[in-house]
Amino acid sequence: MHNRRYYIKIWQELASEKSMIFIAGPRQAGKTTLSKLIAHSYVNNYYFNWDIAEHRALFFSNPAFFEGIRRKDASTPLIILDEIHKYREWKNYLKGIYDQFHESYKFLVSGSGRLDIYQKGGDSLAGRYYMFHLFPFTIAELGNRNVPIEAFMRNPLQISMEQADKLKAIWDMLFDLSGFPEPYLSGKAATYRRWSNTYSHQLIREDIRDIVEIKSIADVETLYLLIPSKIGSPFSVPSLASDLKVSYNTVRNWLEVFERFFLVFSIPTWTGKIARAIQKERKVYLWDTPKIKDPSARFENMVAQELYRAVILWNDMGYGDFSLHFVKNKEKQEVDFLLANNKKPFLLIEAKMADEQPSKSLRIFQNSLNVPAVQLVNAGDGYKLVSNGNNKILITSASQWLSQLP
Repeated sequence: MHNRRYYIKIWQELASEKSMIFIAGPRQAGKTTLSKLIAHSYVNNYYFNWDIAEHRALFFSNPAFFEGIRRKDASTPLIILDEIHKYREWKNYLKGIYDQFHESYKFLVSGSGRLDIYQKGGDSLAGRYYMFHLFPFTIAELGNRNVPIEAFMRNPLQISMEQADKLKAIWDMLFDLSGFPEPYLSGKAATYRRWSNTYSHQLIREDIRDIVEIKSIADVETLYLLIPSKIGSPFSVPSLASDLKVSYNTVRNWLEVFERFFLVFSIPTWTGKIARAIQKERKVYLWDTPKIKDPSARFENMVAQELYRAVILWNDMGYGDFSLHFVKNKEKQEVDFLLANNKKPFLLIEAKMADEQPSKSLRIFQNSLNVPAVQLVNAGDGYKLVSNGNNKILITSASQWLSQLP
């Protein structure tokens, strides 16, 4: 198993300030494995999993069961509570043990995306924990050459062409097998296909159905199967509603459920300082990238994953108030991605499978927003810096530039 060094560093920083840390993210992204890797740095640790019957029995006989662990020294114990959110009163339980034991223990709470769901709304745990997200493997994690956030913000066009062959090989594996640990680490297309065929089915029929009232699971599964063909274009809810013979609100609600459970993620348009900007469209992307058959759309989806991962973790770490968007106007000119911090754009990114000439839309929106721009391509052993008025456009391979993201 990959050592998930990137996320262990996040844990170490957050755990130095809070005694209770939540890890949320897609199912099968490696949360349980990461929890056990973190436990290796604690002499005294205890792993609890709600899905194990013996652990539940221990919990009900003594909710403070962790006091009974056999310690090897006087250091602070780490208590891992995996899937504890499946206990109906889990929030009150965590509030209680935090208030009583936070000076004597470290608590790591891991589980499915539901932790993210339950965090929203009235939160009795407010102020008692930090949360960060664990995502499937990305080139930024596996490449292990991230620049500091300060350096990236000073010059997002910086680029190093070292390790090009290694990084392209990693990128190609992510392209073919996804970043989910089980298929990626197998290195086999057959393993990916077996894994992918069961992943969404189990997630929809087990996790989602447990807490969301859905009349027709078959229609929900059909909607998910339709999404790969829509990647790369603004999402038309009315069109999908017509295809499925259901209401607009029904499709919109299903998509919200998919997003809450990390089957998909979406990004909105950027509307500030753009003449005749499109206001309300969203683009939807998958976490299971190889489901997308069109190579160009799959490439754009991979770039979207890398940028989305970065923005979410930068916010988790308190680096700023980052957001990810796309840019489009009523003339149908479009740039795939825009990064903003504190509602101010600072970088445009275009994903082009093979085109090494800056797109017309990229030039237009760069002149309008007056920010640096990057055009990412799938291959290439070098980079180009192209002038656009007073600004520069970096054209380089996705594996090189994205692997440097903080």
